[in-house]
Amino acid sequence: MTKPVVLIAEELSPATIDALGPDFDVRTVDGTDRPALLSALADAHAVLIRSATKIDAEAIAAAPRLKVVARAGVGLDNVDIKTATTAGVMVVNAPTSNIISAAELTVGHILSLARRIPAAHASLATGQWKRSAYTGTELFEKTVGIIGLGRIGALIAARLQAFGVNVVAYDPYVTPTRAQQLGVQLLELDDLLAQSDFVTIHMPKTPETTGMIGAEQFRLMKPTAYVVNVARGGLIDEEALHAALTAGEIAGAGLDVFTSEPPATDGTAYPLLSLPNVVVTPHLGASTNEAQEKAGVSVARSVKLALEGDLVPDAVNVAGGVIDPFVRPGIALVEQLGQFFTGIAHSALTSLDIEVRGELAAYDVSVYRLAALKGILANVVSENVSYVNAPLFAEQRGIETRLIVEADSPLYRNLTVLRGTLSDGSVLSVAGTLAGTRMVPKVVGINEYEIEVPIERHHIVMRYADRPGIVAIYGRELGDAGINIAGLQVAQADASGRALSVLTVDSPVPDELLEDMRKAVGADLFRRIELTED
Repeated sequence: MTKPVVLIAEELSPATIDALGPDFDVRTVDGTDRPALLSALADAHAVLIRSATKIDAEAIAAAPRLKVVARAGVGLDNVDIKTATTAGVMVVNAPTSNIISAAELTVGHILSLARRIPAAHASLATGQWKRSAYTGTELFEKTVGIIGLGRIGALIAARLQAFGVNVVAYDPYVTPTRAQQLGVQLLELDDLLAQSDFVTIHMPKTPETTGMIGAEQFRLMKPTAYVVNVARGGLIDEEALHAALTAGEIAGAGLDVFTSEPPATDGTAYPLLSLPNVVVTPHLGASTNEAQEKAGVSVARSVKLALEGDLVPDAVNVAGGVIDPFVRPGIALVEQLGQFFTGIAHSALTSLDIEVRGELAAYDVSVYRLAALKGILANVVSENVSYVNAPLFAEQRGIETRLIVEADSPLYRNLTVLRGTLSDGSVLSVAGTLAGTRMVPKVVGINEYEIEVPIERHHIVMRYADRPGIVAIYGRELGDAGINIAGLQVAQADASGRALSVLTVDSPVPDELLEDMRKAVGADLFRRIELTED
């Protein structure tokens, strides 16, 4: 019997090869040699890569037998996930391989800033002995603010507590109970910035979090405070950071990631690199021998599972295992409903019911629970969320989940409802279905409001006191900004006289315009929904 071909396109540890075992025909190719890569992919059932090999539409088209692409690391910028999914190719990565390395590097940056280690080393290496010039500060009894209390944030909190620091955190999706378990005090972002001596950011990069630490935030910080970013380039507004450092608004910064990588080394082109109170490293968060070996072994195991037809823990685009063809089309819908839910929610989720009604009740729909959590957490945690690790993230955040399956569905052939209790005790529900022979995904309910809106990339949801002229108000605001309304549905007002509008727009709406619209309409609920695509 012919063995499946596993193509190794970049140098990986010997342990990676050992983890594959003897049941595969393991071949190697230089992934940066494009013609050689495309030729080798013709026979490949799986390909293992790191960051240098690009698996795009051309590469996938050249690999008719390909079943899985495995990235020995966290990032997937070099893999065309959408094309892979369309082609039925599973994409896996190693989302937990670098969390310890990233947490330790963060602590290293904090210590380097506190004790001025890089500058002192550079001075002594040139023969100077300037002890008084590099007087630092102790961490003991200082306040460290962690923005984003996911797995890396939690590891940092645990390690810093050994220094006798006070750890505070901002994370709108973490419950007070979870924070208490970690020994961390939750604060609003502005309060964290004002109180902290060191601030480290560990958020996912989304349209909402890009540039979330900017000029306004730096003005809130102590002049003796330091900021560290080992997460994603662009979370900190680099121009605002340079201005704050040169003006003395903050004391220093530690950066491992940058908006553009590699950054220009010419000080005039990338002025942050020339400042004496900035410590930089070249994106070393995952650059340890241990992290690289963990990544390789992890994806090798995933490849083995995928080619053997088993459930794959770290699949980022499809769930593993056998899924009935009648169930499969609803997976994307449920994930989109999860993103819609998060976009509307105003506080942390504590419990979630996934209600599946209609003909689907006769099938195994357990994958819908995974899809709902993946969608809800996609823009909440900094790590890549897969269908299988989503329950772990939910458990870490204290989110209880139930799958409820009932045949009764009077209005729709099939209906999925995500009904969650938030940390303030309120309940939020979002319902959806696949409509017609084309199975168009639609949102058909938000709380008590009945609507029927095809799901697109950009939506605005608003609730306001129903009165004439409201549509004209926000239509004019968007029109003046050159943003087209592709669709609009207004749900009938409830008993309190409040109506709900769901707009579909062709492009993202800037924050300033959203605030202007909210004020003009007088909305008590006003949310921008930005759906991501795998």
